[in-house]
Amino acid sequence: MPSLLSVNVGMPKNVPWQGRTVYTGVWKYPVRGPVMARRLNLDGDGQGDRAGHGGEQRAVLVYQIDSYRHWQRHLGRDDLEYGQFGENLTVEGLADDEVCIGDRFRIGEAEFEVTQPRVTCYRVGLRMAEPSLPALLVSHHRPGFYMRVLREGRIQAGDDIIKIGSGPGALSVTDTDALLYLPDRDIEKLHRAVRIPALSPGWLGSFQELLAAAEHGDAAAEATGDEPAWEGFRGLRVASVVQETATVSSIQLAAPDGSRLPPARGGQHLTLRVPEAADPAPVRSYSLSSAAVDGRYRISVKHEPRGVASTYLTTKLRPGAMVDVAAPRGDFVLKPGTAPVLLVSAGIGLTPVLAMLHELSESRSEREVWWIHSARSSQEHPLAAEAHALIGTLPHARQFTFYSGDASASKTADGDIIHARLSKDAVIALGVPRDATAYVCGPASFMSDVKDALSAAGVDPSAVHSELFGALGAITPGLRAQNDRQPHQPPGAPGTGPEVTFARSGISTPFPDTGGSLLELAEACDVPVRWSCRTGVCHTCVTPLLTGDVTYEPTPLEAPADGEVLICCARPDSDVVLDM
Repeated sequence: MPSLLSVNVGMPKNVPWQGRTVYTGVWKYPVRGPVMARRLNLDGDGQGDRAGHGGEQRAVLVYQIDSYRHWQRHLGRDDLEYGQFGENLTVEGLADDEVCIGDRFRIGEAEFEVTQPRVTCYRVGLRMAEPSLPALLVSHHRPGFYMRVLREGRIQAGDDIIKIGSGPGALSVTDTDALLYLPDRDIEKLHRAVRIPALSPGWLGSFQELLAAAEHGDAAAEATGDEPAWEGFRGLRVASVVQETATVSSIQLAAPDGSRLPPARGGQHLTLRVPEAADPAPVRSYSLSSAAVDGRYRISVKHEPRGVASTYLTTKLRPGAMVDVAAPRGDFVLKPGTAPVLLVSAGIGLTPVLAMLHELSESRSEREVWWIHSARSSQEHPLAAEAHALIGTLPHARQFTFYSGDASASKTADGDIIHARLSKDAVIALGVPRDATAYVCGPASFMSDVKDALSAAGVDPSAVHSELFGALGAITPGLRAQNDRQPHQPPGAPGTGPEVTFARSGISTPFPDTGGSLLELAEACDVPVRWSCRTGVCHTCVTPLLTGDVTYEPTPLEAPADGEVLICCARPDSDVVLDM
């Protein structure tokens, strides 16, 4: 009969790591005597990153003594102690290829249900001083698993583990882990996985996305623009430059031979390389302000006083000039459906949602459309007349413009003009439809406020999509908060390796002679990064590779798609441009 060999707990602590501080609870140690298993945790235990560990669905982590023996042989280690793999329960039996999601067990006074495999993040490698261990846990099919507490009670080492129920679908922990992390997924098993009630919501959502991609991959790629129209950069001719306001200019780009450019979606962006602006050539990303006009692209650029690229584009660029342009990219696009659409923006953040408005107008959409824009004044509101004209072509459209720089209030025949700040109370007062899908773009603080306002107004948060103008926000689970710093050149002497360009952040720098990964270079430059593992088993540190070639060390378990790069284990083989 399976048995409980050790109960291990530990509170989170700060651990120095690669120049950063990680707040982690992966250091677990055995405790004697009974321990109370509660709904959210064991007494005396804690987690540093609740996004991936802990909580009701991940109250207890289980690892098997048989896997300890396996790693002792494979790693040549004789120093492994209970709790070494960050587990709460070290057990005899309960192999990953035998235990299924939804299985239920009684241990001592408590009852548990299996909810998901272990989240294979970098912390277990940190604890074991084996950086590749998270990937090895997957490739060797020995992840361990989480359980939730069905009935609270005391447990202790020596307790028998009694199976009291079997999960529906008979999907083992090993098979479940492989479905998320390994290639060549079994579609039948994906269907079984999404029907298991005990599966944790996070894994369920991931499997639903994988299933949709597997069954509707071509349609999804077309709808979100996952497949770029061309590789690398292509020379486009400047067809026109139009000054919209004192600080914003629209630039229309065309194919040099006059042919129609490939279709683009409203909400996508272009990445431009502008050699004439500076040396090295700055690379910047700009949202399309109309996806396609007579087979051309248009961007609208705000002149930033210290912006090398924007200064050139808005003050020196002339029709007939050539600009290097990467193909339209991005998944901030209109989702199909019939629900009302909210297009909410501030300042120059109107450009992607204006392109969406063009798309709705061109398709003669019957959807209810709400256009909500915030600016300081009419003098700082580019493309206002164009937006108003597009609204007029839609049979079920409403327009609200907030001017925060004026004290008086009035309405005009051109739509509702509200001389006030776009606040939570203002959004609620508008009476936006609760079943709407919202698209929000503007400064980070504006988008955060609007998301809160829409939630307060009854809009489902999962139906609110946003696009940060500039670099994407960082996702670095478990790291202690750092001072927010603008992206910059890395410290120390410049390297002599290939040139690495972070397009959204506007940083170009030689790859350091000390090596490392593209992720480590990004962190050294304070470029916002989005990762969770550093092992090649996650999908959050994937970013578009606009041009160049990379190699991987270690080799990822599942290679990214063409045109993408896994930055946690990639090094440049040539000059590269990344969309981050």
